Amino acid sequence: MSSHYYRELYQRLQGLSQGIKSVDEYFKKMELTMIRANIEKDREATMTKFINELYHDMTHIMKLYHYVELEEMVHMTMKVERQLKQKSTIP
Repeated sequence: MSSHYYRELYQRLQGLSQGIKSVDEYFKKMELTMIRANIEKDREATMTKFINELYHDMTHIMKLYHYVELEEMVHMTMKVERQLKQKSTIP
């Protein structure tokens, strides 16, 4: 594939944020874009990118925790999302 295609995917990844997507949708989009662009970031860089681009309230909450595994972090983020939705602090 062309370098232009990979550059476009990389730029898409750099601009990716949760926005109005659910945590699950956001994570899947991030994961898919990384796979397509053949990007293998280290675990810490991936987790930092994921947390920093979450919905504002969730970013602050998730920064209070330390995670070793990406899957564990995503699972906890989904739990926080459910709790915040019950309290109606996120869309």
